Amino acid sequence: MSNNRTRDFTTGSILKHLVAFSWPMFLGNFLQALYNTVDTFWVGRFLGTEALGAVSASFPIIFFLVALAIGFTISTTILVSQYYGAKDQEGVSRVINTSIFLMVISSIIVTTVGLLFYKQIFRLISLPESLVKPAGEYLVIILGGIIFAFFYNLLSAIMRGFGDSLTPLYFLAIAAVINIILDPLFILGIGPIPAMGIAGVAYATVIAQAISVVFGLIYLFKKAKIATWDRSLIKPDGFILKQLITIGTPAGIQQALVSIAMLFLSSLVNRNGEIVVAAYGLGGRIDQFAFMPAQSVALAVSALVAQNLGANKPERVREVWRYSNLLTTAIAASITVAIWFFPDFWARIFTTDLAVREMTVTYLRIVSLSYVVYSLMFTTGGLCRGAGDTFIAMGVSLLSLWLIRLPLATFLSNTMQMGPRGIFLGIAISPVVGLGLNHLYYRSGRWQKRNLTTQRRSSLQGVEE
Repeated sequence: MSNNRTRDFTTGSILKHLVAFSWPMFLGNFLQALYNTVDTFWVGRFLGTEALGAVSASFPIIFFLVALAIGFTISTTILVSQYYGAKDQEGVSRVINTSIFLMVISSIIVTTVGLLFYKQIFRLISLPESLVKPAGEYLVIILGGIIFAFFYNLLSAIMRGFGDSLTPLYFLAIAAVINIILDPLFILGIGPIPAMGIAGVAYATVIAQAISVVFGLIYLFKKAKIATWDRSLIKPDGFILKQLITIGTPAGIQQALVSIAMLFLSSLVNRNGEIVVAAYGLGGRIDQFAFMPAQSVALAVSALVAQNLGANKPERVREVWRYSNLLTTAIAASITVAIWFFPDFWARIFTTDLAVREMTVTYLRIVSLSYVVYSLMFTTGGLCRGAGDTFIAMGVSLLSLWLIRLPLATFLSNTMQMGPRGIFLGIAISPVVGLGLNHLYYRSGRWQKRNLTTQRRSSLQGVEE
């Protein structure tokens, strides 16, 4: 049930565990961002501003459609970590098998809903008419292969639950290399391969993810033998399924709230024309790199917290919170300096269009000032998820996004007539509220009472009686 890459977080140095577990995930996130950014690079350089805007507009829609499944991968990591920390091997096996069942069902639902309603979503977010056709061409292909994206994220979630953040890095590296090779081949066409334009970007992404998932499944079931293929995959454990849904649904709703907020922001942005749409997409890509260290540490925090709560060691959880805040603050501050002082350098990487570059610089000058606040919000949110208290995390997103970011961005952009700058300011100010609410949660001590493994043992004892 384990291999030499798994890690027991219930003993040893907290800082060492955080760093050792975070750096492969950072590299993984970097590869994931590179994976997506390669698409943006080729589209921006060879297909023009219209195609770049189409791809940029598709990302928040994809994120919205996969939000609930992302929540279920979060619940998978939490449950694997807690059962592993409690040394309950049978519980771990049942979590893995039931998670696979749940992910298959989720991918079928998401693909169906996405293909049926993506045109309505385009209208809802006021996508410029010139972008509707290329965005639809790209999105349909991505949705057709979304099951591979789901399974990559599930396999990574399972391994993170065991304290193994290195193995998912290998699978992602495979996908990234394949995508980097296929993108120019499919976009421009070489030899017998026809030039497919924006559709080629989507096909390259799906094929790369599919190959990575095949390697991941072989590792999980054959090489490491962390899971076994048997009838229990078809007949999921009812109690585990309930735990996965109970924990994963608020996490998924949280992700959906983020994505819906992004759709509304996209709607505000889209009303300002193709140049602003493209610049907003590029700024978001650069943000993705900037947030990577904190998001990697936050995932490590969730795993460390879950294992230590499963082992009834709340004092170690407090150490996790302190060290993670110090680590992310130092890194985020350094990134802020690099981006705020040299914004045009980063914009030039993706586009030669002067107007798009200038608007991207405006975005970065404003939003980069909030990187430290975002980073601290991520790490404390990681503690909340590690405790399985995803309902609280959902509430924080609801308040900070819907009651602060969207109204503020709308007010500054429209009422105060600040245009795109008002939207960017709304993005920069909103995490202050989220950070404050997460900090109050930590101080409340509620997380100390969240040992999920005892719930299953109590349930089993009740059945036996």
